[in-house]
Amino acid sequence: MQQYLNDLKYILDNGVVGEDRTGTGTVSVFGMQTRYDLTKGFPAMTTKKLAWKSVVSELLWFIEGSGDERRLAEILHGTRDTGKQTIWSGNASADYWTPKAKFEGDLGRVYGVQWRHWNKYRVEKDMGPAHKGGTRLAVDQTEVDQLVELIEGIKKDPHGRRHILTAWNPGELDQMALPPCHCFAQFYVRNGKLSCQMYQRSSDFFLGVPFNIASYALLTHMIAQVCGLSVGDFVHTHGDAHIYNNHVDQVKEQLSRTPYELPDLWLNPDVTDITKFTMADIALLDYKSHDAIKAPMAV
Repeated sequence: MQQYLNDLKYILDNGVVGEDRTGTGTVSVFGMQTRYDLTKGFPAMTTKKLAWKSVVSELLWFIEGSGDERRLAEILHGTRDTGKQTIWSGNASADYWTPKAKFEGDLGRVYGVQWRHWNKYRVEKDMGPAHKGGTRLAVDQTEVDQLVELIEGIKKDPHGRRHILTAWNPGELDQMALPPCHCFAQFYVRNGKLSCQMYQRSSDFFLGVPFNIASYALLTHMIAQVCGLSVGDFVHTHGDAHIYNNHVDQVKEQLSRTPYELPDLWLNPDVTDITKFTMADIALLDYKSHDAIKAPMAV
């Protein structure tokens, strides 16, 4: 994970100080890309402890197609009890969102909902050139299961260039507790290896990015397994790559640490359906890390 540490130091040394939506303030750069070779070990952070169960539970929650924060708690903790927190609890209870929530824990049409239940409308009437692009009048609505279609596409046409998974839906951003940060992923197959490139518009480099790396590396492994492929690279492309002002001391502490060897990933080889993975089917082997470094999450 030295690549990540190099990126962290680059932002700290070269970033521009600015304001942000949360009012916390950041130092940031625009446009970065890092490649992780998944054949050389699983890219789990070792210079601080990775919240592995949170990574796995959130990805399973995405795959399930849920937008219910309490369902995420159920996957992670085995209960919907409100005393059990998740990484989405702050968003679910945020003042800007709760007036829109339809039930306790409702996060709206966030990542998993877009992955599995993208709304599709049939156009009945085009009002003509007087209305730029025509006026779309929907008479029926269906759903696109992007994840299932992605896997079917990889199996049928592995060398295709349309293996896309997107969470950025402009027509529904106002229906989400948080617009997607990691918003677009493309998958690529060559020589029997599956690679993934993900575009992240907003990258919280200290708290979020290690989590995102592990999540998309895991997703790549899972899709590879159900498609009968091995893994290649995870390519992480960033838009606004930033360190929050109240994370600077923690970043310096992390940069002072020496990385350990990367762990290996174990997936239950009997699982061949992306929707059938459970927490018990996924494990990190020989994971060794430095202690956790706590920092506040900007909401």
